[in-house]
Amino acid sequence: QVQLVESGGGLVQAGGSLRLSCAASGRSFSRNTMGWFRQAPGKEREFVAVDTWSGGSRYYADSVKGRFTISKDNAKNTVDLEMNSLKPEDTAVYYCAAKDRIYSVNNYRNSRSYDYWGQGTQVTVSS
Repeated sequence: QVQLVESGGGLVQAGGSLRLSCAASGRSFSRNTMGWFRQAPGKEREFVAVDTWSGGSRYYADSVKGRFTISKDNAKNTVDLEMNSLKPEDTAVYYCAAKDRIYSVNNYRNSRSYDYWGQGTQVTVSS
């Protein structure tokens, strides 16, 4: 049974940092695209960052570019999200996601293209 488990969320002041981690189990995702999404209250789930299967291509939402860094560790079967210079508008539940099909990078910004999801971790940034 495949599971993605996020950790590292919490409450932080604006300008602070957090590091989210997502641990996958049940199968290897070393050849699969993995990403992070977030959902704020009353809003749709939105793309944050992705690390494609090749490991060499990472993409970010414009709103987090330059502040967030995604990193995938194929040996550990994990994907982390380092978040710096946090803003109140970053407040949301953050979800880890993975594609089932190896080598697939299609529609990486679309949450519906991902097959596996974690339960989410709350990030709250106070002003």
